[in-house]
This record gives sequence, C-alpha cells and structure tokens, in this order.
Amino acid sequence: MKIYLVGGAVRDRLLQLPVRDRDWVVTGATEAQMEALGFIRQVADFPVFLHPQSGEEYALARRETKTAPGYHGFSVSCGPQVTLEQDLRRRDLTINAMAEDEQGAIIDPFNGREDLARGLLRHVTSAFVEDPVRLLRIARFAARLGRWGFRVSHGTQALLRRMAAEGELEALSGERLWRETKAALGEAQPWRYFQVLKRCGALQRLLPAIDRAVPEQGAHSGTEEGEALAALRRAATLSDDPAIRFAVLFCAAAPDSVGNESLPQGVTVEKRCAALLTLAQRWIPRYPSGDDAGAILGLLTGCRALQDPARLDELITIAEALRPATRRIAPLLRQALSALVAVTPERFARAGLHGEALGEALRAARLEAIGRLIEGG
Repeated sequence: MKIYLVGGAVRDRLLQLPVRDRDWVVTGATEAQMEALGFIRQVADFPVFLHPQSGEEYALARRETKTAPGYHGFSVSCGPQVTLEQDLRRRDLTINAMAEDEQGAIIDPFNGREDLARGLLRHVTSAFVEDPVRLLRIARFAARLGRWGFRVSHGTQALLRRMAAEGELEALSGERLWRETKAALGEAQPWRYFQVLKRCGALQRLLPAIDRAVPEQGAHSGTEEGEALAALRRAATLSDDPAIRFAVLFCAAAPDSVGNESLPQGVTVEKRCAALLTLAQRWIPRYPSGDDAGAILGLLTGCRALQDPARLDELITIAEALRPATRRIAPLLRQALSALVAVTPERFARAGLHGEALGEALRAARLEAIGRLIEGG
C-alpha cells in the first residue's frame, strides 16, 4: 500500500498558494483493507473513504470508463492492480494530475509542472470531452488563476469548442451549472469564467442572457468584455461576495428583466442571490442623484434599509459597480439613513398625532432631515 497527496493540494503548494483541501490516493490496497484500518466509507458503492482522525478523503486509485452521456455516465474500476498513473490519467487538467509521495517527491507523468510554469490550462487526455462539468471547471480555473497569467491552451480550446458544438452540455443539470457558476463568481477574476465559455460557444447554450451581453472573444486573449463583464470586474474589486457579483452581472446583462427571468429554465439560485438581484433591478433605475430628498427617502424606505441597514450597503456596492459615478453620493445616503433612524414615530404619537396625520408628519420630518444634509454637503 502506498499513499499519495494528489490534485489541487500539490498544484497550490507548487504555486505557493494556501492549500484549501488535501485529497489522497491509495494504491495497492483493497476496500476491505481500508475499512480494516479504520477508514470510514463515504459512499456505499464508491471507493472513497474518510480518515478516522483528520476527516480527509482517501480514495483508492481507480479507472473510469465512459458508458453513457453526461457526467454520471461512467463505470468505475478500482483495486490493487490500478496504478497511480492510471488514476492521474482520468483527471481533467495536467496541473491537477500530479501527486506527491510520502518523501515529498513529485510524480508528474503529464508535465503538469511545466504547464504551471508556462501558465497553461491543458487537458490530460482527449477523454476530457466525456465529462461536461470539465468545461465549467476549466473556465473556473481561468477565473481563479488568471491573475497569474494562466490561459487555456490552444489544443484544449479546440476540445472546448467541440464539447459545446456536440451537445454534451445538454446533460448538465441546472443545479450543477449554478454550483460551478457561483463558485466562479467567488474567484479572483470571475469575468474570465464567462470569457472562456463565450470563446468556445458554451455561454450561448448555458447562460444566453449573459451571452447576449458579452462581445465575441478574440482567438487568443479574449480581452473584449462589454459593459456587463466590465461591471462584474468592478464588482470584484468592491466585494468578494458572490451574491453581490451575481446581482451586478445579471442586472447589467439584462436590465429590463424582472426577478430570475434572465436565468435559464432549471437554474435555481439561493434566496439571497435572488433578493439582491431583485433589489438591483428595482432600485438602480431609480437611484437618486444626490440633491433630491424625496428620491433619497423613497430609496431608503423602499429598500427597507431602516429595518435592515445592511441592504443599503449592498445596494451602494451594486450601484457603484454598475454606475461608478454613484460613489460620490454613498456618504450622503449613509448619513441620511442615520438621520432617518433618529426620526421616530413615537415623537409624533406623543404629540397626539395618529393614523394619516402621523404618517404625513413623519414623512415631512424625514424630508427635512435629509434636506439639511443636502444643504450642508
């Protein structure tokens, strides 16, 4: 039995990046031996186990054979006869197909280390096309590693175009598409995910509303981005929150859409993502200029910032990404919210007002408070 550290942990260590998760491959062992050593089987019919102390994943080396369309259409064989190289061969990219033995030596049968040095995202074998999720994953790696100059190799780009053209993407579930897209939105350069998908023709099939907002990409650099991706780029500098980045992107790409209608059928996003998109769609077109007390009051009360001040911060961030000039009125909006919180209904109730009269007096007092801020600014 031999145990190897594999995949992303080896890649990130060589890039001198923080290692997020550690995964291990075991060769020369059986499932019964793993259980006898105390490893905990994670899935009944799959050779992946959890270490009894660390909880890290230990998988028996395995081979995969394509048996049906889609990313579930594989048969798996494992056992002492499967070699480390056979296990690494089934992986998506060469930079993810390296292993490290217990002495720290790197096993690199597909030249992943060289591709790390060259900044290349390159497939291991032509079997890459058998799993449509790999197309999304390589786009996500472009978003993660793009700041270090990583790019999709020419040969792999050709495979991506083939995958998009041959209909393998139809097997992707909406849930998996959203999971990978949300993860990409959390990466350092999320706009690169959509550029890679655009360049190979997959964006049109997967996220048509975004596709319509992204210009055709050049054969190599793909620097054309359009306003939607430019807004996403700005959002990435303002916030690392995928939900805010999502709202910015979809609001910029489909400003006339309502709710989630710009999303493909079958794609369901988390409640917070949907709420921020709706917030942006409703209030960005009505965003105040800074000298209209009524517009400011309408925004603060309409978006329920008095009940949840964090909503104002989220809206300010979204607005700045979509319309950078709004940055100048952000301090005024925050000051106005503080001023409104100080103007309470109780003060007018104690004066004997109630019902419509109380509401009118409260509104007048709040407008006056905002007006003083505008005049003082």
